[in-house]
Amino acid sequence: MVRVNVMKPTGVDVITSAEDDVSIDIRPTIGVKITQKNLKDYVFELTTRETLNGDILIYSHKDIDIVLMQEKKKIVAFAKDMLTENVYGAESRLFEYLRRRGIIAYDSIQGGNIYGSMEAKILESKTANVLKSSLVVIAEWFREEEPIMREIEDHEEMMNDAILNPDDEHATELGEVPHEKEKGSILQRNMFAPYLYGRYTY
Repeated sequence: MVRVNVMKPTGVDVITSAEDDVSIDIRPTIGVKITQKNLKDYVFELTTRETLNGDILIYSHKDIDIVLMQEKKKIVAFAKDMLTENVYGAESRLFEYLRRRGIIAYDSIQGGNIYGSMEAKILESKTANVLKSSLVVIAEWFREEEPIMREIEDHEEMMNDAILNPDDEHATELGEVPHEKEKGSILQRNMFAPYLYGRYTY
């Protein structure tokens, strides 16, 4: 007879199979015992600067700047150069990531008092350091955001190269296109020439 012990939650009876002569003894278990307590440091890099009042400015992103306000317990994102669809997309992804990680209050995400900015309140904690937790999660978001930023940069580089260094199919040599006598939709020789009111032209 082979006897197998299987750890199962409470409320399950002992199951015995007479045909195979194998009995399964199910015993309840509760809780988790941690035997490995080795901890490792979490290392990450961010391009930051600290203001006079202690706020942390993060400049690592291509389209947005992130401000971690310690006194006001807020995270604010600003457009780096100009407001574009890429800026709004990056801000939306950032705060959605922080919300899902439990860093910010989901009902506090809103537009800031500066045009094109977005902000949210950091949740209070009695056990964790909210500043360190916020920086760690933001660093994790940057790791996920890196492929998107690389793809945008590659696309911009490809478009610039297509304009500045076109291939033979999309380029013409100097003099290949003959000059026409008249260009555009405004006729230069008519009864009344454009912009020459009251003057006849022939």
